[in-house]
Amino acid sequence: MRITRRQLLIGAGTTAAAGVGLSSYAFAIEPGFRLVVARHTVRSPAWPARHPPMRIAILSDLHACDPWMSVNRIEQIVARTMKHEPDAIVILGDFAAGLRNFRTRAIEPEEWAIPLSRLRAPLGVHAVLGNHDWWTDVDAVRFGLSRAGIPLYENDAIRLKHRRREFWFAGIGDQIAHRTDTGFRGVDDLPGTLDMVHDDAPVILLAHEPDIFVNVPDRVALTLAGHTHGGQIRLPGIGSPVVPSAYGQRFAYGHIVEDDRHMVVSGGLGCSILPVRFGVPPEITLVTLRPAAEA
Repeated sequence: MRITRRQLLIGAGTTAAAGVGLSSYAFAIEPGFRLVVARHTVRSPAWPARHPPMRIAILSDLHACDPWMSVNRIEQIVARTMKHEPDAIVILGDFAAGLRNFRTRAIEPEEWAIPLSRLRAPLGVHAVLGNHDWWTDVDAVRFGLSRAGIPLYENDAIRLKHRRREFWFAGIGDQIAHRTDTGFRGVDDLPGTLDMVHDDAPVILLAHEPDIFVNVPDRVALTLAGHTHGGQIRLPGIGSPVVPSAYGQRFAYGHIVEDDRHMVVSGGLGCSILPVRFGVPPEITLVTLRPAAEA
């Protein structure tokens, strides 16, 4: 019988809290009060030598709800992100609350849209949807992003210019958008999205779930993903007991390199199933993308 993410996360959360004796930290301080900046430098062979470095801030998995991800908390995240002056900001889905039994209320899209509308970057702010956005009210989330003035990419691509050098942001639809009797059905179309790229300018791919990475061609300079929350719990010497990915620990967190292809998986900001984080504090992810060999 397949063990569900809920069962594993509850078990791991209990172990982390009881076994280590830090229940107040795991269930309150780390998820509700800590905020770190995780930095990654990616030297990609698909980012041309004459292209300047690009600094990208990733916000992912807000799961907006009181008291864990309040409007005030989102305002603090926005302000701290802006202090780092990134070239671009990407938001990788799951705006909707992922907690049902451990929240006082869900934050409505028209509420979280106000602080998110203050995000600014020279190359803009860009977003994709996550599974919880689809599982709650996807049209309301789309409305919130529209109200915030943030473009949404659902199997779409846009060509931009960074210091006179052109590149593409491509965003795919969610890979587990619909629950079915046999599992999940996605709305992602990676081939169709990449077909919109009509020149040889480098591509940065935005996705919610990291599992798409197994199909991403080396034509893509960098894939950015969220969803896993870094496992949400990371135990010393063990790692994350549960990762919501078909590939387990392989795509759990951080800078992943396979066959000269690069992906960064953000640890995200909010919580799902339980309001617990242990060893994986909420993070703003800052990625500096550079050529493998610079001119």
